Amino acid sequence: MTPDPIQHARQRFFSQKAVPGGLIPQSILRSWTRCQALGLEGRANALPEPLTAYEFALTAGEAEAFKRLCRPEVEALYADAQATDSIVILTNASGLVLDTIGSLDFAERAARVALRPGVPWSEQVVGTNAIGTSLAEGSPIEVRGAEHYLECNRILSCSAIPIMGPQGNVLGVLDLSGPAETHHAHALGLVKLAAEQIEHRLFEQGFAGADVVRLHVDPAMLGTSREGILVFEDGRLKAANRHGLALIGRRFDDIGRATWADLFREQLASLVENGSLKRENGTTLVGRLEGFRRATAPRARVARSGPSPAPSPIFDPETTRSLTRAVRLVDAAVPVLIRGETGTGKEVFARTVHARSGRSGKPLIAVNCAALPETLMEAELFGYQAGAFTGARPGGSKGTLREADGGVLFLDEIGDMPLALQTKLLRALQEREVVPLGGGRPVPVDFLLICATNRNLWDLVEAGAFRSDLYFRIAQYTIELSPLRHRSDRVQLIEQIWDDLGAETQGIVMAQECRERLVTYDWPGNFRQLVGCLRAMMALCEPGETLTVDALPPDLRAGAATPERPAFPRGRGQATLEAVTTTAMQDALRAARGNVSLAARRLGVSRSTLYRRMQV
Repeated sequence: MTPDPIQHARQRFFSQKAVPGGLIPQSILRSWTRCQALGLEGRANALPEPLTAYEFALTAGEAEAFKRLCRPEVEALYADAQATDSIVILTNASGLVLDTIGSLDFAERAARVALRPGVPWSEQVVGTNAIGTSLAEGSPIEVRGAEHYLECNRILSCSAIPIMGPQGNVLGVLDLSGPAETHHAHALGLVKLAAEQIEHRLFEQGFAGADVVRLHVDPAMLGTSREGILVFEDGRLKAANRHGLALIGRRFDDIGRATWADLFREQLASLVENGSLKRENGTTLVGRLEGFRRATAPRARVARSGPSPAPSPIFDPETTRSLTRAVRLVDAAVPVLIRGETGTGKEVFARTVHARSGRSGKPLIAVNCAALPETLMEAELFGYQAGAFTGARPGGSKGTLREADGGVLFLDEIGDMPLALQTKLLRALQEREVVPLGGGRPVPVDFLLICATNRNLWDLVEAGAFRSDLYFRIAQYTIELSPLRHRSDRVQLIEQIWDDLGAETQGIVMAQECRERLVTYDWPGNFRQLVGCLRAMMALCEPGETLTVDALPPDLRAGAATPERPAFPRGRGQATLEAVTTTAMQDALRAARGNVSLAARRLGVSRSTLYRRMQV
């Protein structure tokens, strides 16, 4: 029997013998060598120590803006993670796990080796692993099974990539991890695409007055996350993305050093006049300059988090009518509650309402109540005075309610707000003023309110988990968003989104059987899952390719269908206490992205109780 090459390489390495070439990637061998120099034991089973709850709350609070930046791509990967029994992991720049979502079953297995929020996964702590080794190598990496330095981690197959800031600073790591026995062949490609999209969005603002150059060898790639971006200030390279650096043959180390004259034969005017220019080696690149337009046409302030409104196909005629009603209600200062399953476009709907309202020129401040750590939610919403608590910023914080003053406040997943904070929010809505943590005088606020939830708030009211007086204040008009499986125009919808992603410009054709499978699938993750699926298909194909059923994710290839979900109960008292309890637990698990411990804490029950009740 042919020996396993990885095991053979491990035996050679740990017996101090030379490892023959071709058994394992050189990046893995370099990592093993670093781990050995650190004195790590390959057979050690000691798990890394997690941060204390207080330490993690402070760290997570500092990283909140980064988590919000990554949220669209993390949630787009969520459907793929569920389909492949994997989890999506986001860490900070040191490898500390900030968040995990995905398969509940695998999340429990991963937790046994401490792959969970609050635990550091740097190479120095847990040896060779995709998160830590991608940071050490500064590049995307895949670590499968026994390639992990510590034997206890061989149950994992992980793919990770560092997320780079415009100046070459590492912001964090995006990782897709699953069981080693069912390796996800496309995982590395998916996390690369997601990281590219995150990095591409970092250049949307912050460079007013600079010359922002967008380049590629293929005109069809301009405007996509694969375009190269170079930012020049006074003729010197100030910022760039990895695609831009690859096009000019440079590295992040060259930022701040390289000049325009070092890189290109022609002056900047050539790009403006001809839409192209030549590198110093003679290679022709096509592109455009955005600097002057960006400097003279500043954008209105937008929400602090989340993606911009999605393409119009998400709105069918009924949703468009609801949108018109919502705009009129918000302009009349009537709070609106948007209700619908996860992924049905509640945030997109809210952003569009804001864009069409009388306060479109004022800020839209979006807060995801399910994403904020409970220990920091009050400070995030209401702000705090300097010195209000240990770790507080010296100058204090305004809080999101005050930041929304004059504009629109969007509270997403309002059903996940703890009862204690519901009381304080109700008072702020009634009095139209905010009292920051640490005391001080009340500060008047004026904002319009939109809330959203994927849960039945009245069931939560009857179960004692949501205040009835707050419910009647925020739900003065409720708008239901239909799930994707109820849309009769799915054929046109999928075609439009596919074209918007650039299929036509790249000559990519979808075979009829592939298209039919997309149309007939139930899409339990709704628009978020659909768009994520189409983005993944686009990332994994080549220009001019015809996509067959084999290009679909595994669950779609198998024709898997999701049972029809029950509609939200309309009346009061229609559900038994047992049904309400089960619904609340199921909703809590969905809101916690399968994290049983987090769901149990939010419900105020033990994890074992939650397990037992969900198995009944």
